[in-house]
Amino acid sequence: MKTVLTIAGSDSSGGAGIQADIKTILAHKLYAASAVTALTAQNTLGVYGVLESTPEFLECQLTSVFDDIPPDAVKIGMVSSAELISCIAGVLKMYHPGNVVLDPVMISTSGRKLLDPQAAGALREELLPLADLLTPNIPEAEVLSHCRINGREDREEAARRIAEQFHSAVLIKGGHGKGNADDLLFYGGTSVWYAGERLESSNTHGTGCTLSSAIACRLAKGETLEESVRLAKQYLTGAIRAGLDLGRGNGPLDHGYWLRIDGENEKKSPFS
Repeated sequence: MKTVLTIAGSDSSGGAGIQADIKTILAHKLYAASAVTALTAQNTLGVYGVLESTPEFLECQLTSVFDDIPPDAVKIGMVSSAELISCIAGVLKMYHPGNVVLDPVMISTSGRKLLDPQAAGALREELLPLADLLTPNIPEAEVLSHCRINGREDREEAARRIAEQFHSAVLIKGGHGKGNADDLLFYGGTSVWYAGERLESSNTHGTGCTLSSAIACRLAKGETLEESVRLAKQYLTGAIRAGLDLGRGNGPLDHGYWLRIDGENEKKSPFS
């Protein structure tokens, strides 16, 4: 069985972070391992507390997994301190895993910066260059590329700058854009656009975590990068459209929606 390691924070409400990643990996019928960067107390209404892992314990988690169950892909999500970022970078350099998908969680949906300058600098200098694919949203892509994004041409220029700076493929997610929710994949000097339907839903907590984890799953299975992104977007759209409605705020996705498909249709599912 193929395995995926997720490195991220824990969401006590189960909608994002480690919990969303593990649900996504299981839905793709792969084995999930995890290293927790922080514990959070949160629900659909907000975050009420954060307890970070120490760098020493995070390293212990990571080396324990790599030494015994080497992952076929690695997904990296929220890492909030320079010390933890350096820890992860050091372990990646030690084990050289393939298919590293990094979701640079730098700016919240409301526009609030989530990393202090020291952590943001460590992310740029130490961790982003080790990724095979970066998945920033539009505000994060603006920060990483140092350019303003309005239309498609701006997004292509931003993706090119990010790819050249960090020597990685880049997927700029379109959820924060106006109009449609098209995503742009840039790799090898080529731009690939994916049409995205903007779904009217207040239950979108954990979409970035889910998409990056789904891409890591497809890469672990040996799919091409273009196909991995296409199928991951298809999975994410279905998880939103399924209409799970929990909590009084920004609710979670239905990560297991397609597992309820009957046996005949399951055989045709692109996620099996």
